[in-house]
Amino acid sequence: MENNKRPESMARITDEALAKKFIDEQIALVKKQVGGKKVLLALSGGVDSSVVAALLVKAIGKDLVCVHVNHGLLRKGEPEQVVDVFRNQMNANLVYVDAIERFLTKLEGVADPEKKRKIIGAEFIRVFEEEARKQEGIEFLAQGTIYPDIIESDGVKAHHNVGGLPDDLKFELVEPLKFLYKDEVRVVGKALGLPDGMVYRQPFPGPGLGVRCLGAITRDRLEIVRESDAILREEFAANGLEGKVWQYFTAVPDFRSVGVKNGKRTFAYPVILRAVNTKDAMTATVEDVPFALLQHITARITTEVDGVNRVLYDLTPKPCGTIEWE
Repeated sequence: MENNKRPESMARITDEALAKKFIDEQIALVKKQVGGKKVLLALSGGVDSSVVAALLVKAIGKDLVCVHVNHGLLRKGEPEQVVDVFRNQMNANLVYVDAIERFLTKLEGVADPEKKRKIIGAEFIRVFEEEARKQEGIEFLAQGTIYPDIIESDGVKAHHNVGGLPDDLKFELVEPLKFLYKDEVRVVGKALGLPDGMVYRQPFPGPGLGVRCLGAITRDRLEIVRESDAILREEFAANGLEGKVWQYFTAVPDFRSVGVKNGKRTFAYPVILRAVNTKDAMTATVEDVPFALLQHITARITTEVDGVNRVLYDLTPKPCGTIEWE
């Protein structure tokens, strides 16, 4: 654990100048560690993996191989953003894997949340392993480990799927962010030129929308979650709530109710809105969203998203409700 202890002399990274100093130091350390060999990275598009990717592109260029696995459970526009930022803007060596059918087929009929999580995690490891074996000359595996991961998991980033890769691949880890806290990672990301949408991305569960499409995942409800979530995020941004509210999202349960649309009876799904604030995710309070805005969001979702006839707002704090529904 000594090698995983943040140096007492290490200053907090609070501004661009300190971030650039950190970046320069890490580029030198990565070059020394890697020595011209290739590095593999699972690039999810989350804050940590995106900042690691941007830093390593600066350090070793095309010797970094980024693998982005689209499992069909990402938010609207996220896979496209990853490709645009890293392949088109940063000229990174990016491998895009369309595994949507593979994941959704595996998840058919699975309603238990823990089983869903295990299937998504295990399948991700398999896909990433397959892509890793296709590559030649890879000796290092980069991970977006940050300091809270080390503290909470006793030195092992157990919650990251890539931690389950087979031992025979014998990759040496590259973890340039392992002594940083999340707020420092964001400062470094800004200094590296990443867009705000990535740097300030709100917390997103590993299984993605798989735990917001409640119960057994169906393709129609998954699209309802994705489209309604996009509307919620767009409206929060337009009304000054982006950055003010810690986490906000939609969830769709596995039941339908009677409604009326255009003078005709409907039998469609409800969309649940969730918006909470927290400091440590152990407790959470519900954001007091203006009622007029909730009405506007409701009108947009019920009008623009097929298969929806109700919108509900979750008023439950934590405890007794968790932040996510599954």
